[in-house]
Amino acid sequence: MIDVPRGKLRIYLGAAPGVGKTFAMLGEGRRALERGRDVVVGFVETHGRARTAELLEGMEIVPRRTLVHRGTAFTELDADAVIARRPRTTLIDELAHTNVPGSKNAKRWQDVEEILDAGIDVVSTVNIQHLESVNDVIRQITGVPQRETVPDEVVRRADQVELVDMSPEALRRRMAHGNVYPPERVDAALSNYFRVGNLTALRELALWWVAGKVDEQLERYRAEHGIAGTWEARERVVVALTGGPEGDTLLRRAARVAARTKGADLLAVHVTRADGLTGADPAHLTRQRVLVESMGGTYHQVVGDDVPRALLDFARGVNATQLVLGASRRGRFAQLFSPGVGIETTALSGSIDVHLVTHEKAGKGRRPPRSRAALTRRRRLTGWALAVPGLAALTAALYGVRTTLTLPSEILLLLAWVVGVALVGGMWPAVTAAVGGFLLLNFFFTHPYRTLFISDPQVLLALVVFVLVAVAVSAIVDLAARRAREAARAGADAELLSTLAGHVLRGEAAVPSLLARMREAFALSSATLLERRPGIAPSPGDQSEPEAWRIVATAGGAPCACPASADVDVTIDDRLTLAARGRLLDASDRRVLEAFAAEIAVALRQERLYEQAERAKPLAEADRMRTALLTAVSHDLRTPLASAKAAVESLRTTEVQWSPEDREELLATADESLTKLDRLVANLLDMSRLQAGVLGLSTHPVALEEIVPRAIDDLGPLRDRVESDVPVELPEIVADPALLERILVNLMANAVRYSPPGEKVLVTASRHRERVEIRVVDRGPGIPVADHERVFLPFQRLGDRDNHTGVGLGLALSRGLAETMGGTLVPDETPGGGLTMILAFPIGAGAQAVPAEEHI
Repeated sequence: MIDVPRGKLRIYLGAAPGVGKTFAMLGEGRRALERGRDVVVGFVETHGRARTAELLEGMEIVPRRTLVHRGTAFTELDADAVIARRPRTTLIDELAHTNVPGSKNAKRWQDVEEILDAGIDVVSTVNIQHLESVNDVIRQITGVPQRETVPDEVVRRADQVELVDMSPEALRRRMAHGNVYPPERVDAALSNYFRVGNLTALRELALWWVAGKVDEQLERYRAEHGIAGTWEARERVVVALTGGPEGDTLLRRAARVAARTKGADLLAVHVTRADGLTGADPAHLTRQRVLVESMGGTYHQVVGDDVPRALLDFARGVNATQLVLGASRRGRFAQLFSPGVGIETTALSGSIDVHLVTHEKAGKGRRPPRSRAALTRRRRLTGWALAVPGLAALTAALYGVRTTLTLPSEILLLLAWVVGVALVGGMWPAVTAAVGGFLLLNFFFTHPYRTLFISDPQVLLALVVFVLVAVAVSAIVDLAARRAREAARAGADAELLSTLAGHVLRGEAAVPSLLARMREAFALSSATLLERRPGIAPSPGDQSEPEAWRIVATAGGAPCACPASADVDVTIDDRLTLAARGRLLDASDRRVLEAFAAEIAVALRQERLYEQAERAKPLAEADRMRTALLTAVSHDLRTPLASAKAAVESLRTTEVQWSPEDREELLATADESLTKLDRLVANLLDMSRLQAGVLGLSTHPVALEEIVPRAIDDLGPLRDRVESDVPVELPEIVADPALLERILVNLMANAVRYSPPGEKVLVTASRHRERVEIRVVDRGPGIPVADHERVFLPFQRLGDRDNHTGVGLGLALSRGLAETMGGTLVPDETPGGGLTMILAFPIGAGAQAVPAEEHI
């Protein structure tokens, strides 16, 4: 079997419909033909655009496959025919297209994969809104869901992706000139999907996505060619954070460095030791993470014991061009033994520019934090007992048997005792025992006896080694105990913060939850978040003035009214302070408390942003409704108004003598158009009242056999296409008669509009338990089940589609009115094809109960 190399895929990515993707693809195909390349057209849609059709002239087009779905014929790409033809290159439009049910593959990109596997090159097109990763963002921006999507990986695997770009203004001019859509669709498109803001956002998404693709290609090329050096294709500034207070200064300096280069990326990185023990302050790191994100940068954390190499590995991994570090906080004496992270990083940086930024703490030395004793008080007391009285007792015992032991044996026994003291009591009791053992060995067991003089140099060496070994073992044991305590402390803090994050992620109210967990963790009686009142400038004097502070949230007992009334207070920023009562905290606990405070500030900020977003939603909805209303007025009102005006003007003219039949037809046209206009205006007004919550209701028991005939009569000329079958024995329902009639008119008019000619719409009603269901049944094309809820969106058919398809305001208004009166309106499929709208209302209070067997 011959292994056929896979074909190459080239994609023209468009920022929006109409930018010229298909035109560019066909232009590429014609240039390839002129160079003698075997090129065929697999599938291209011209969308009625004359210039696109001109490019197709003279090109070989592979016949499409015809499929019949629900009685309608559709044409699709015939991938098998393309493979059988075996051209060098094929042009296939609309990569994200969904094939008609019954096709070999569900998606066109799957057909393209088969063609590529056959060794045929493919040139295709796709819009940014059809990429799966940005689908939800597109829906949020434009308000239009995209059901035809293609996985990003399919496009990223392409050998070449070329962006077809066009400014929003230029694209809107193209549309206004009729180069994209037919004239009757231009106004609706420009007013909705193709607004300047939408097109700008789509353009930015397309540029961003292509930039990411370019970055991937660059990294792949560097990896394939073993290039470790930095290529300054794009400025990236990395700032190293130690977890100290100087990090704020470094971030602001790095942000200024990045701002001098337009489009530069800002990245902050903190290196954590592999053992998890670090001198970084979590409160500082949390605050600095928020700071770098507010500047448009990103925060990263890496693990490494060699800080300079870990920093440079990260910087080279992100292809950074500049690295910002703080000047060393170590004193000059300490720098004699180690040059520091900044100097070592600069020496190893290679092509990366290193900025050493001075700050207030630079060169002032850094004393390690004073920690609590590594061992318990009981163990330390036991160690001192073994070091002083115990050593004396051991010496007395050895002195009694000195004639049977040699000096090396006596040294080893005392050394073992000192090691035991170190294991039990730590460093200082062991050092004391070592020095005491040296003196006791010299005084009692070395010649000349009972003096501190040593005559034999070898004995002196043995005793010195004894002291050094004893001190070294003591130091190692003490260090191990301290590290064990630090590790346990870090593990407890990490577990505490992890539990805290878990409570927030599970959906508990963020700020109250954080305060409650903090109070429980530190055994506090109360924890309060205070905020300085607006208009009061920060000053030392207001710490004891309750009038200057406002309680944002509290947990536990009586809250603190001001920072001065608290046992512990942590200043978060100029406006916020965390105050707690119950006990004083040591330094290590306070560091974790500061981390809590920083997280509480972040949670408060997120809560307030969410509240602002919620308050903005009604305004955005009102703006959307206003825009849709204007669009409806400019389109849906225009058609009946134009028809009525034309009929009236024709009747008034004296130049034409109309026959009675023509006059009657013109009058009927005017009457029908004005009826539609009246219904639409009434719907618009009712929808606006419904949205504003000011729609007046007058509900009481009404009989369907009275309402349904009146609603049918209101249809005017359409009344003959509706058939009613409402039993007279049905109980009365609770509704507003006028609004119920409006609902039925909307539902029946919509059903008639989409019913085939000659098919009547059926209106039936029946009782189900304590409700009466009214069914409006049509035999039209129906609506997919997935779109049943979407049809109730107001103005949803005024988007970038044909205004004569879909449903518009009527169903949205009908559901709103029904729910306002306590009813429901849901769609269902009509058996045999079509749509059934089910309107249900509760029965009146005087209706008789239905026996249980009648429910079956």
